[in-house]
This record gives sequence, C-alpha cells and structure tokens, in this order.
Amino acid sequence: MKISELVKKTGVSKETIHYYIREGVLRKPRKAGKNSADYNQNYIDQINLIKSLRENYFLPLPVIKQLMKLQKKKSDLDQTSFHFLSRHFKPLEQLLSDEIAGRDNFLQETSLDDMTLSLMEEWKVINGDITDGVTAYSADDVTIGKLIADMKRLGLMPQAGFDPKLLKEFTDFFRDLAGKNIRLFWNANWGEISLEELTMKGIQATEVLSLFFYHSYRKAVREEFKEYIKKQNQTQPPGQRS
Repeated sequence: MKISELVKKTGVSKETIHYYIREGVLRKPRKAGKNSADYNQNYIDQINLIKSLRENYFLPLPVIKQLMKLQKKKSDLDQTSFHFLSRHFKPLEQLLSDEIAGRDNFLQETSLDDMTLSLMEEWKVINGDITDGVTAYSADDVTIGKLIADMKRLGLMPQAGFDPKLLKEFTDFFRDLAGKNIRLFWNANWGEISLEELTMKGIQATEVLSLFFYHSYRKAVREEFKEYIKKQNQTQPPGQRS
C-alpha cells in the first residue's frame, strides 16, 4: 500500500511516519518506484503499537525502539499479546476513566453494533444502570465492549463455529464465583478490624484475585494450545507439519 493509505488506516501523519523511519523505530520500506515506497500490514501493526505505547504509557521514542527490538525476538504468541495488552491495559485510563452515559455514546466508544450490545445486555455480560431514562455504563463495561468488538474483528463469529453464548456462561460463572468469594471474605476471622479497613482489604483482594484469574487462564490456554498444536503436528504427514 502507499503511504497515503497507511496514513488513513493508522491516523498518523506522513511526517510522523517518516520520522519513525529516520529514528529507526520503523524499518525502511521496500521501494516501489523512484519516489514511492510499499507498506504492508506489518507497518499498520507497528505504528498502532507505537501509538499505544506513547499515548497509554507516555514512553519516549528511544524506549519504544528498545521495546520493539526486544519483542521481535519473542514468539508470535508473545508479540500478539504485547500488541493487545498495550491497547487494553492503560494505566491512566484506569485512574481517570469514568462511566459513559447514553447507549449511542457507548456504541461509538466501543465500536459495538446495536444488535450485539442488546444481546450482551440481555445476558448481563454488559449491564449499565438506568437513571432518569439514561443508561450509564461503567469503565469495566466499556472495556468488555471493546474486547467483544475485537473478538468480532478477529472472526470469532457464529459463522466460524464460535458460540457467543459462551460469553454469558463465562460471566455467569465469574458472578457465582465472586458471590462465594465475597461471602468467604466477609465471614473470615479478621480479628479486631474496622469496617473501613475491611473494605480497603476487600478492594485490594479484588484486584489481586482479578489478576490471578487473568494470568491463570492465560497460562492454561497457552499451555493447552501448545500441547494441542503438538498433537496436531503428530497426526499430520511429515511433509505437512508446521
């Protein structure tokens, strides 16, 4: 693709792209002619990653350059994870993000379509609070909405055999688990402790357990996926193995 198309797809100016190339953050593109160059999907991914690291983590370009060099040595799975995490785990957004009022605003922010949002609300995967006829969606709902939009972009659709009702089953499972854990936490023998201290412990425990669930699931999926690929390779003829 030409640089004009790259600018359109990334939202980054031609001058900035040339600057990234001069600084060695992006490699020089293949020449397509005397005064033109050819860019591929990799440039889109790399520029979006640079944008995420600058906007979400406020990293200077030399640090980003080093990070990108390091991630090139990682596996495809680790590189993909790095791209997604840099987009969705935003420290400043965690501090400053607030609820979004209004269904239309939520759809615009998350890129979800109306039909999908209606289904997610019916299943309580996303569930805003209605006040005076206006639905307010929490920061967590916004993040979940963006992730569901990403799933659709990746092709995790019914046409491909993916059952969206799995999202309801996951949500129901976590809601039941959360209820049990809250009761266990509240009824634990904390000794002499004020309600304020207990509440603060509960907030901290919520974040610790949330991170534990995330990393445990991620670890399990990686291990199971690696084992599945190994078995698939063993069942294929030698010439067709990856």
